[in-house]
Amino acid sequence: MIVKQLPLGPIQTNCYIAGCEETKEGVIIDPSAEPEQIMAEINNLGLTVKYVLLTHAHFDHMMANAGVIEATGAPLALHPLDLPLLRNNGGASFFGVRVPQSPEPDMELAEGDAITFGTHTLEVLFTPGHTPGHVSFYEANVGIIFDGDVLFASGIGRTDLPGGDYETLMTSINEKLMVLPDETYVCSGHGPVTTIGRERQTNPWL
Repeated sequence: MIVKQLPLGPIQTNCYIAGCEETKEGVIIDPSAEPEQIMAEINNLGLTVKYVLLTHAHFDHMMANAGVIEATGAPLALHPLDLPLLRNNGGASFFGVRVPQSPEPDMELAEGDAITFGTHTLEVLFTPGHTPGHVSFYEANVGIIFDGDVLFASGIGRTDLPGGDYETLMTSINEKLMVLPDETYVCSGHGPVTTIGRERQTNPWL
């Protein structure tokens, strides 16, 4: 599977491009900012974007929604519990940031949904706690999870913003992520790629 990590925007939030090497179908996960740069990478990889997927609707994960959707025509997918946050521009005003208004979602994500592009399938895992409607995307055959702001290298997502809840976040981590194989790559919304095994052994929050 093609995977490209693009740290973009004011706080270098990771946008991920995932693609199928055989069919050149792909997805954009969390188009954080700079839609021109995202689309330049899509074109460089020769991918056709099938879906734009949001782990959650905080502003730093969706500032490029309008731009990439206009460029690709791909449907936008979000868990419905994060729709109020999306419509409120991801809480950008709380941080004094102005962001383009995102289009409305075309697809509602739910636990167990299967998002297919080419020969790959992402399983939707409901992982709330950072936001009420946070989800993660797991490709079991490749051994990779795109988990937004749930688990980081040596850290966890913050829970002090509206809709956050520490106990819910820890339940998501323990029941959805830490049950995955140690070798599973964790592609999170901030910082470097890590693995479940590394975090199980070294993450001070676990």
